[in-house]
Amino acid sequence: MVSEDSDHGAAEPHGTADASGTAAPQGTAAGAAEGGADASDPQVAAAIAAAEAARPPSGASVRIDSWIWSVRLVKTRSQGATACRGGHVRVNGERVKPAHSVRVGDEVRVRQEGWERVVVVKRLIRKRVGAPVAAQCYVDNSPPPPPREAVAPAGIRDRGTGRPTKRDRREIERLRALNGLRGPGGRPEGR
Repeated sequence: MVSEDSDHGAAEPHGTADASGTAAPQGTAAGAAEGGADASDPQVAAAIAAAEAARPPSGASVRIDSWIWSVRLVKTRSQGATACRGGHVRVNGERVKPAHSVRVGDEVRVRQEGWERVVVVKRLIRKRVGAPVAAQCYVDNSPPPPPREAVAPAGIRDRGTGRPTKRDRREIERLRALNGLRGPGGRPEGR
């Protein structure tokens, strides 16, 4: 029987294959050239080693809620699962459940607070890692976030003016109501 490697030319010489199937020679971190990082830098090498340690065993899959938490697209895994259940996460254009398996090359769209993050999966990881390592696990194709509105905060008083009068307080509450800063039950926050 002939091995698959002999059909394609040459076998991988002393290297390891990353998730995309490309071989990286031993002694260098897999994917160091992909992210534009210098493998000679000890911090980058340690970060890449951490990403490799967080990788699932070969053949294992990673849940979408776990992956978006691991690469820091959401703050907690439960927020990732809630986003999936609410229809805010799409993989290759389809709404997915939290247990959906994600693969290398999938396009993941996560809608968050008025804008959408669009990323392409470059590496699968199961554990949450630091931000520099997480950035090497996907290609970010997101549009820029919408600009923040330049609105003066309501209810800020000059220093040294003393306690607000009843009239001042009513004006502050009116401004807060216009800006939507009211608490539960229609009452101003803090009461």
